[in-house]
This record gives sequence, C-alpha cells and structure tokens, in this order.
Amino acid sequence: MNVVFVFAGIGAALFIASFLTKRRFGFLGLALAAGSLLSTIWIPFLTRLIDASGYDFFGSLTDTVVLSAIVVAPAVLLIFHGPSYRGGAGRLFGALFFAILTLAFLVKPLGYSLPLTDVTGLNAYKWIESNSTWIIGVGLIFAVLDVFITKPAHHGDDKDKHKH
Repeated sequence: MNVVFVFAGIGAALFIASFLTKRRFGFLGLALAAGSLLSTIWIPFLTRLIDASGYDFFGSLTDTVVLSAIVVAPAVLLIFHGPSYRGGAGRLFGALFFAILTLAFLVKPLGYSLPLTDVTGLNAYKWIESNSTWIIGVGLIFAVLDVFITKPAHHGDDKDKHKH
C-alpha cells in the first residue's frame, strides 16, 4: 500500500475526529507529547509481554501498532472529554494542527513497517521524517499557547466567593 495513502487516511481520520468533537488542539497536542514519552518507557515492557504471551496479533507489525497506540492513546482519551472550541475557525485550525502533529509523532514507527517502494511515497515519507522535529517543536509551542489562552469554565458559585 502506498505510504501516502496510509498517512492521508490516518491524518483524515484524526482531523475528522478532532473537528467533529471540537476539542482544543493544545490539550490534544500535549497529550501526544505525553504519549510519546510514555511509549519510550512502556514499549520494551509491552513488547516482551506480547512476545511472552505467544499471541502474534499483528505479525511483524506488532511493535508498530503497540508503539503507535501508546503515542495516540492519551490524545484519543481527550478527544472524548476535554475543553472544546466555540468558533469554527479555531475548530478547523485545531483539527488540522492535531492531524499534522500526530503524523509527525508517528512518522518513524510507521516508516519501520510500511513498504517504501514507490518514489512518491518515499519522497513524502522522507520529507515528513526530516521535518518531524521542527513540526513537533513548533506544534508543541502552539499547543502550550492554545492551553494558555483557554479560559477555565465559570461556575455560578464563583460569584458568591467575591461578594463582601
């Protein structure tokens, strides 16, 4: 399968999920960073556990699937619960940034298992891989800024605290 189609499919699915749920990019982006960190901690243990279980769920793709799942799991949890955008422009850009940032985090694990035989797919993969550090760095800065500008929910009882 062409790596461009795989990346486009993953990106489209993440964009649609983020757009439809209206979740804020900042929290999802920071969740991806947490997932990436967790993957470096947990992947050795989980691969040994899967190997010891004797089940070969995904064949040679097991490491890639487990690593990718750990990276995106915190963000997927926040897609179902978390702060959301109110306006359409924020929703659109937030979903786009989330999809791009996720692909930047997943480019190496997916590259290990996807056949890079066609020239277009290989060139696209090389471009994303060579720029993934910049995409992640800039994406996480935007994520922190998005979290920073997120206003906390106002509760009715907060007014009573400030009355004298």
